[in-house]
Amino acid sequence: MEKKEIDQSNQNKEYNILIENVGIALKNSRQNIANTINTEIVLTYWQIGKYIIDYEQKGNEKAEYGSNMLNKLSSDLTQKYGKGFSRSNVFYIRKFYMEYPKVQTVSELLSWSHYVELLKIEQSEERSFYEIECKKSHWGVRELKRQMKSMLFHRLVLSSDKNQVIQLAKEGQIIDSPEDILKEPYIFEFTGLPQLPVYKEGDLEEALVNNLSQFLLELGKGFTYVGRQQNIIIAGRTYKVDLVFYHRILKCFVLIDLKRGEIQHEDIGQMNFYLNYYREEMNTEGDTEPIGIVLGAYQDKLVMQYALQNISNQVFVSRYQLYLPDRNQIETEFQRFLSNDKER
Repeated sequence: MEKKEIDQSNQNKEYNILIENVGIALKNSRQNIANTINTEIVLTYWQIGKYIIDYEQKGNEKAEYGSNMLNKLSSDLTQKYGKGFSRSNVFYIRKFYMEYPKVQTVSELLSWSHYVELLKIEQSEERSFYEIECKKSHWGVRELKRQMKSMLFHRLVLSSDKNQVIQLAKEGQIIDSPEDILKEPYIFEFTGLPQLPVYKEGDLEEALVNNLSQFLLELGKGFTYVGRQQNIIIAGRTYKVDLVFYHRILKCFVLIDLKRGEIQHEDIGQMNFYLNYYREEMNTEGDTEPIGIVLGAYQDKLVMQYALQNISNQVFVSRYQLYLPDRNQIETEFQRFLSNDKER
């Protein structure tokens, strides 16, 4: 290649780098501007909420949802200042200040849309949990809404002990042990399988992998996808593990076996077999004991008690469902759960 062509090629590369650098600068600038605008909107709404509460405390009518005061305030503010003052938004602006009376507790990491969703939660412990998880796990509004609909807070509490209520409210989900990653039940409404009259285990597996981002969101923090139908070859025979993940926090493989119907005792033995192999053949320096989760549509508690007895490996069973949980049913279970603890 002639020197002139080389120089031209180098100029093209440098020009392309210039274009890329400009793009990066613009992207960062626009993100910073968006973050600044978001912070200002949240703080402004907090200030407006304070003005409304201060006005009420002077003996004027309270701006409860549906009140004449709220309707008039919404109408007058919209007429004078434009969009952003619908009746529902004014209601949440007022409630925002009531729930966060100290401006220092307002996070610049969360948008106004985040706060609107959080303010729909009446229980302070539950709201605190979702707020912490939004910040720690960088949930967008879509992820927050999905986790709220799936009642993640309640499911985590019901999957552990009563002390988790306070811990979850103060710190969010802490992953210290294999038990901390479990849920009861797992919610797979995003698979689309409820619309099918009949489905196979392979259909469920494929649907989960095809919706991997939502599947990972449901599994929780720390999961990294390794693969599906992972081969185990022993004595010339091939066995397959449905789904394999690696957990970054616990530093171990997590094997998931899917069952369309009831979990059987032999499924526990099979998972125990897989875990022995992964411990001996797949673990490397720094890896901890692998974890196995057998997921089925339902299980017999007594059968599972006998099947899991005296197994040294970390084998767990749980159920999944293909639809969002019934809020009233889980809320009833949750309250009974707390009541039983108080009686002890």
